[in-house]
Amino acid sequence: MCTLEKRGNVFVLAITGPGEHRLNPTLVGSLRSALCRVREEPNCSALVTTAEGKFFSNGYDLSWAQNHRDRLELMSSELRALVRDLISLPMPTIAAVTGHASAAGLILALSHDYVLMRKDRGFLYMSEMDIGLVLANWFVTLIRSKIGSPAARREMLMKAAKLTAAQGAAMGIIDSVHDGPEETIRAAIRLAEELVVREWDGHVYAANRMVVLREVLDSLGSDEAVEAAANRASSKL
Repeated sequence: MCTLEKRGNVFVLAITGPGEHRLNPTLVGSLRSALCRVREEPNCSALVTTAEGKFFSNGYDLSWAQNHRDRLELMSSELRALVRDLISLPMPTIAAVTGHASAAGLILALSHDYVLMRKDRGFLYMSEMDIGLVLANWFVTLIRSKIGSPAARREMLMKAAKLTAAQGAAMGIIDSVHDGPEETIRAAIRLAEELVVREWDGHVYAANRMVVLREVLDSLGSDEAVEAAANRASSKL
C-alpha cells in the first residue's frame, strides 16, 4: 500500500500503485504504521508524503463503505487518527501532490505543514457539494486553519471548484508549483533538507504545531457527517 525510505535525514513516504488511493482502513493503517516507524527516529528529520500514478488520493473509499454505518465510522475514525498522527509528528511534514487530491485526499495533503504540487496534472477538489454529502466539521476546521481567504474557502467548499496547482497557489492553498512529479518530489525533499538544517528539537516542533492547530485537534473527537450520511442512506432504503 505504501513504501517508506530514508534519504539522508528525510523520510519519503509514498502511496504506491496506479489506482485512486482511496482512503479505506487498510491504506490508512499502512500509512499510520509507516508514521510509527518515522516517529521512532531521532531529531533533525523531516517527512515528505507523495503518491504514485494519477492520484494523490481520491478521498474516502465510499464504494467499500456502501452505506454501512460501521464502515463509515471506521473510515472516519482511522483518517482522524492519521491526521492526529501527522499533527503530533516530531518533525516538519511536506505533501508532494503529484496527482488529483480530492475530498478526504485533499484533507490528507492539507494535514501536512507544507503542500507542493505539480502544475501539469491534477486538481484540488472538495467534491461534497457535487456528490451530495455534508461536510464534516473537522474538515472545515482544518481548512480554515490552513487557508486564510474566505473567498478561497467558498470556492473550494461551496462551489466545489476543481482547482489547478496554479490556482491553488494563487489562492494560498498550496505553497509552490512544479513542472512534473519528479520535480515536485525533488522540490519537497529540498525544502525538507532546508528545514532539517535548522536542527530544531522535534518534540518542541510538534508541541508548537499542536498549539497552533489546537482547534483542529479538538475537532477530531467526532464526525457528525457520518451520522448525516448514515441517515441519508437509510432514507433511501
